[in-house]
Amino acid sequence: MALKTTPFDAASYLDTPEAQAELLSDAFETGDAAYIAHALGVVARARGMSQVAKDAGVTREGLYKALSAHGDPRLTTLLGVVRSLGLTVTIQPAPKS
Repeated sequence: MALKTTPFDAASYLDTPEAQAELLSDAFETGDAAYIAHALGVVARARGMSQVAKDAGVTREGLYKALSAHGDPRLTTLLGVVRSLGLTVTIQPAPKS
């Protein structure tokens, strides 16, 4: 008997602004651009990709492309998405090693 699986989508579990902010904070702390773009995509899907794209001033298709695994969002797109999610980016000194 074959094992039956269902696709996992983290967006369906990030149903609070706090959970979404926690994922994004973790992504930004790593400094990994691909992870940051992925996390933004997950949160955008959780909030509604069409509305996030509209609020960010980009097309829905353009947003999907920018936040895909092979996408590389422009800084203006990244900042627009962050702003449309009602979030801000804060910069602070990195801890000394």
